[in-house]
Amino acid sequence: MSNNKKEVHENLANWDDRADIHANGGYGDLNMFAADPHALTATVKRDLAVLQPFLPGSSVAGERLLHLQCHIGNDTLSWWRLGAQSVHGLDFSPKSLDYARKLAAKARADINYVKGDARYAAAALPDKLGQFDVIVTSAGTITWLPDLKDWAQSIADLLAPNGVFMIRDNHPLLFALDNEGFEIKQDYFSGTQSFYEDDGSYVVSTKANNNAKVKHTRNYNWAHDFHEIVSVLRAAGLTIEELGEHQVTDWQALPMLTYDESKDEWKMPASYPQIPLTFSVVARKS
Repeated sequence: MSNNKKEVHENLANWDDRADIHANGGYGDLNMFAADPHALTATVKRDLAVLQPFLPGSSVAGERLLHLQCHIGNDTLSWWRLGAQSVHGLDFSPKSLDYARKLAAKARADINYVKGDARYAAAALPDKLGQFDVIVTSAGTITWLPDLKDWAQSIADLLAPNGVFMIRDNHPLLFALDNEGFEIKQDYFSGTQSFYEDDGSYVVSTKANNNAKVKHTRNYNWAHDFHEIVSVLRAAGLTIEELGEHQVTDWQALPMLTYDESKDEWKMPASYPQIPLTFSVVARKS
């Protein structure tokens, strides 16, 4: 399968632009977040709720953790604050990683950031093969990856024996709806590529920087259905421990969703049909 180098390169330029927006108000006051040693992102709180039943003592404390597609590092910092050890964050955007390192420095957090494509994380972290107890990725990740076979193999290669992997991400159904509503707009199944132009960012409707614009507006996304996600993880030697579907999401994935500021989450109004907005998979290496 093609590596889709052109499309990935254009996505990279887009995410470098998004990093500027997200680090300068789009994700709220990061200086305040860095200064509060107890502050956790709502995304990590939801991730932890999925992961807890599969952790020793229901905690990441003392666990060696890798965060894939970590972006500007506020979620990664949250995992560190929960007690994770030897914390690493990996992302393909150098600008995102610059902001992540600055945030960690302000918070005096010992986090290692590495540049790399999540599909080839094992190649970016050759000294960490078989050393992570927990690997996480969450909230808008795999739709940016053209294919998942190498991604799953990297996860398996980097996990320690009995290590656990968790993904919580946009439900595959949303790809077919194309973020527009209840009408099917494009194919659901894996292999479908989507292209769109957008000078905004998903945080603009609820955060600061309402006038901030993305300069590199081209975006490419790829569908990944449950068959593919589960199959590649199993083929890499992991055992699926749980598959979940959830009624809240981390961003306004559909136009009718309502925002709960107290929980920093979006959900379907009660008057609408209730559909899953996110999914989760927990897998373990034997």
